[in-house]
Amino acid sequence: MALRCDLVIRDATIIDGSGGPGFRGDVAVEGDRIAGVGDLGAASGAREIRAEGRVLAPGFIDAHTHDDQIVLQGAACMCCKLSQGVTSVVVGNCGISLSPVRMATRPPAPLDQVCAPEWWKFGSFGEYADHLRREPPAVNALALIGHMSLRVGAMQGETQRAASDAEAEVMRRQLAESLAEGAAGFSTGLFYPPSKHAPTEEVIAIAEALRAHRGLYVTHMRDEANGVLDSIQETLRIGEAVGAPIVISHHKCAMPENHGRSRETLPMIEAAAARHPVAFDVYPYTAASTSLAAREPRPDVPVQVTNSLPHPEAAGRMLADLAAEWGVSLKEARDRLLPASGIFHNMAEEDVRRIMAHPLSMIGSDGGPLAKQPHPRLWGTFPRVLGHYVRELSLMTLETAIHKMTARPAAVFGIADRGAIRAGAFADLVLLDAATVKDRSTWEDPIQPADGILETWVNGESAYVHGQGVTGARPGRLLQRGL
Repeated sequence: MALRCDLVIRDATIIDGSGGPGFRGDVAVEGDRIAGVGDLGAASGAREIRAEGRVLAPGFIDAHTHDDQIVLQGAACMCCKLSQGVTSVVVGNCGISLSPVRMATRPPAPLDQVCAPEWWKFGSFGEYADHLRREPPAVNALALIGHMSLRVGAMQGETQRAASDAEAEVMRRQLAESLAEGAAGFSTGLFYPPSKHAPTEEVIAIAEALRAHRGLYVTHMRDEANGVLDSIQETLRIGEAVGAPIVISHHKCAMPENHGRSRETLPMIEAAAARHPVAFDVYPYTAASTSLAAREPRPDVPVQVTNSLPHPEAAGRMLADLAAEWGVSLKEARDRLLPASGIFHNMAEEDVRRIMAHPLSMIGSDGGPLAKQPHPRLWGTFPRVLGHYVRELSLMTLETAIHKMTARPAAVFGIADRGAIRAGAFADLVLLDAATVKDRSTWEDPIQPADGILETWVNGESAYVHGQGVTGARPGRLLQRGL
């Protein structure tokens, strides 16, 4: 009996996410699952697409996002991800999550740069999860609970000190409740002022909640510059102390004096991974982006403003140019712009390539969706890897790159039945042209959909079509970490 289904994609080059070589074949979809893979000449679909050899891959999993707010705001807000082929996002990174704390006033930086003040309204993770279930997102979302958010709530904003034992216990309990309600893990941003005064012991005390729920420990480390090796050691100590798998966020060696030190960091991480689960994500750019308050400006690190509350007209301008116009120092110009965010050109291309090519790496965008002039990684990360680093530079094979975007993050984050093209897996899919896929997002004009991403499906529904944009479908789901 012939297979009848909702969708058949014929004559595709199927790259299934495993890292193995691509192969020609067909894929059939019924409902939200893949019904068949291979020679499906006897199958018929309500919709049929002839891929003519173009690549069909699992939908990409963005291992590091700050999409906590925009996943709640409808399909149009997710064009920045769907247009890259992203079908699932990990939210709540760098210690910042929209739950489980309500905030009546504007939160401190960098929380204010990630989520708008009016969205800090979820007193529990369960409330956040219920919102996603009532008003489904356009993409799937896996959520972490942020240490900074917990700290600001439990310490009534007095975060310039270590938490008391009682305050740490409040945070541990909130984390445990959130994990029981479906959160996947705990994230920290120990680099930032609301968390930098937290000693290692405080983090371990709170993270102890991960043990019973087998949750993840995900961290923007305390120092990605001069103290990067010590920070890796601290990260390993925390994760191992509570028996939690570790994910190092946006691994880098920041500031000119540390360029090339990935030769030291990667062997250290690799040695640790031989005894304990450790992974890291990376984005394909030599510039970071965060709150302007996060770093003291330096003449040798160019900074571009992405957003400023008192000076919105400064978005897109270079800090040095503004300082010259105003006749003030870089620091004074920075202070005038606050609250604000910016792009810091502080990395070396050799480190980006070395980190990205490493077998433990995953791809994460770390984009700032609220910025007026965002870092181009918000719209360009995944096609930039595929176009620039795979096709133009041959840094890795297409199969390897897609593995880092699909099956690898699915395994690290425990996302069942995603990141793969096989019968029974969820039908998160992207059809792309390997010969033309390319990021169009630039420093000057970052809000640009990619070339070569032809169509994106989430749970079997078409969510984005090249040249037309998002379809308006909201088939996404709140994901839970599989045990």
